[in-house]
Amino acid sequence: MWRRWRNRILLFAAILGPGFITANVDNDSGGILTYSQAGAQYGYTLLWTMLPITVALIVVQEMCARMGVVTGKGLSDLIREEFGLRLTFVLMILLVVVNYTNVVTEFIGITGSLHLFHVTKFASVPICAALVWLMVVKGNYKSTEKIFLVASVVYIAYIFAGVLSQPSWHDALLATIQLPAKSVWSNGDYIYTAIAIVGTTIAPWMQFYLQSSVVEKGIRVKDYPASRLDVIVGSFFTDIVAWFIVVACAATLFVHGMGAITVASDAAEAMKPLAGDYAFLLFAFGLFNASVFAASILPLSTAYTVCEGLGFESGVDKSFKEAPFFYWLYTGLVVGGAVTVLLLPDSKLIKFAIYSQVLNGVLLPVVIILMLLLINRKDLMGEHRNSTLWNVIAWGTSIIVIGMTGAMLVMPHS
Repeated sequence: MWRRWRNRILLFAAILGPGFITANVDNDSGGILTYSQAGAQYGYTLLWTMLPITVALIVVQEMCARMGVVTGKGLSDLIREEFGLRLTFVLMILLVVVNYTNVVTEFIGITGSLHLFHVTKFASVPICAALVWLMVVKGNYKSTEKIFLVASVVYIAYIFAGVLSQPSWHDALLATIQLPAKSVWSNGDYIYTAIAIVGTTIAPWMQFYLQSSVVEKGIRVKDYPASRLDVIVGSFFTDIVAWFIVVACAATLFVHGMGAITVASDAAEAMKPLAGDYAFLLFAFGLFNASVFAASILPLSTAYTVCEGLGFESGVDKSFKEAPFFYWLYTGLVVGGAVTVLLLPDSKLIKFAIYSQVLNGVLLPVVIILMLLLINRKDLMGEHRNSTLWNVIAWGTSIIVIGMTGAMLVMPHS
């Protein structure tokens, strides 16, 4: 009995990585800002989104991991083969644009978190840009993955920050399992924030990165149950962290009437007199970790996606000479994101950052629908096609997000 369980644990440890990392990079600077804004502006009233979003995240990411294991191909590779180069090219352009805005947001997070400790952006941004570039370009898959796994665990700081903020646990738990009052549904800004939460939690780029990572790791069909557990554990962990970020800001900023924040670091700074130095330090450290973590993953995901879509060599285990387009694209996104933050004032970038999360949400149904068309192909997936339940959840997620987007466009905003 013990030997069987030991073997299962060792297998899970060997497979652990793609699902856990991909889910946790959700809580990047843009994610932290979105969750913080949700708590600061609307208190606990957006916590109800966490349960359905967690279910949707598990389903969507499990679909990607399964397609990667069964086909041995990345998502953009499959889309190009099955739907043609024209659609793939348009989709990749959209992803590059949205991902670039997200990369900019990560460097805003780096700037904001270190500014709390009196480090200027002209020092923090170039140093951190060089750090994330070297970590990926000069490393290999195994060493890079280990660094990312450690960074994922650091997100537990937000759970401690949430506890230290001394929220009303009764109100928070009640808001998680019941819908808010009908009055909020006529508020365009509330719907806008809800879409941003969906977009930052189930970002389109994540699906491309996850499937590519599963393929690169060489996970076999017989080992897939451990990979599926990796996805499920990562999804639960990342949304628990997101829940605590909303709760921490609701219990401090919203309760004390401080309202909307302008940059992610505002949440940490405002928390200091309300919840104490420990909550402040944990929130600030978590923001820095999340921003550096995502500043590495987002450009990497984009480079994987574009190279797969266009048929170029890609992978961190390949040399610069073997995969030049992959590394130049990664470098361009890192440098471009850093330079943008250095040239423009943060006050003009913050709305841009939230908008990028909304764009994620708007693009998400397109990616999910393409995935559904692929994963239900018998000639492609065989016996590993979607179950009826999985199809209902995935199609339902797409339809709901499309409906929310339509409502957002016609409702008034402040």
